[in-house]
Amino acid sequence: MIKYGLDRITELKFRSFMPHVERRDEQWIDIVLQPELAEATPVPDDVIDFTILVICTHDGTIVQMVPQDEDCDCEYGFTVGEKEQIAAYVASDVMQREIAKVAAP
Repeated sequence: MIKYGLDRITELKFRSFMPHVERRDEQWIDIVLQPELAEATPVPDDVIDFTILVICTHDGTIVQMVPQDEDCDCEYGFTVGEKEQIAAYVASDVMQREIAKVAAP
């Protein structure tokens, strides 16, 4: 993760995710991911309750990935490697089926 305003970068390694998928409206699907991290890559000390908000279209295309602390945007951003891990999970067959199920009218 990259803290805004600092040049120090830590790369989180995600072991798994616990997803909550919800249809926001006719255009967007919100996915809140509760990640399980590898022991060697804990979240920064100043993050209390880390989750990931992924916003995607009804066809499963990711529009935005937002790190959150206590259900609010936080002062961190994701690295390219972290985004790749999250995107791969959302693109998985299991998640795409969940997105399609929630998107269906």
